[in-house]
Amino acid sequence: MTNNDNNNKNYKQACKAAFKKAESSLKNGEIISVFFAGVGGQGIILATTILANTVINAGYDVKVSEVHGMAQRGGSVEGSVRFGRQVYSPTINKADFIIALEKLEALRSLSKLSAEGYLIVNDYEIYPSTVFSKETFYPEDIEDRIASVTNNFFIVEAVKIARELKEIRTSNVVLLGIFSNFLPFNNECWLESIRQSVPAKAVNLNMEAFSRGKFLL
Repeated sequence: MTNNDNNNKNYKQACKAAFKKAESSLKNGEIISVFFAGVGGQGIILATTILANTVINAGYDVKVSEVHGMAQRGGSVEGSVRFGRQVYSPTINKADFIIALEKLEALRSLSKLSAEGYLIVNDYEIYPSTVFSKETFYPEDIEDRIASVTNNFFIVEAVKIARELKEIRTSNVVLLGIFSNFLPFNNECWLESIRQSVPAKAVNLNMEAFSRGKFLL
């Protein structure tokens, strides 16, 4: 989260509102849809796996899908997680939450956000090869474009935290820690999922990354 008192206050209010809404939705048998957006190498697949295992640990049904872009060229990678009492398809029409690991991917995925959905954006830019070849340009007004569509978005410094942990690849788990405040799953469901989803030697590091995100404020 950027260091701004208003942002922090809005974040806390959003977490509280989203938590209550998600809790009510699950109790009423409704389905919650989460869309992940990033580029190759950012750990989208691991993020979807950790969330899916958390959902299972909490006792709900879940469906997952991933779309792999041209990762070697910085291509887009997407992941969808839908969960509830009973889920028949992983296909998302509109997402209740979008977790974007890269800023341009956040902009690209914005059309998938529901009217009352929440967007969590990693404050990180990865320039596609087409920018370097001058075929395209990287927008400088991404945050303004997002703000013109929704007020329910938060720019978070997940990469900064991951760098403090000396492993930039944990930024995906930092984002999950932040996102965990929006969902009514207890902490042990998340931590057990991390243990289930990452190699044993990486468990402690990823748990620390998750904790740093969860208790960011």
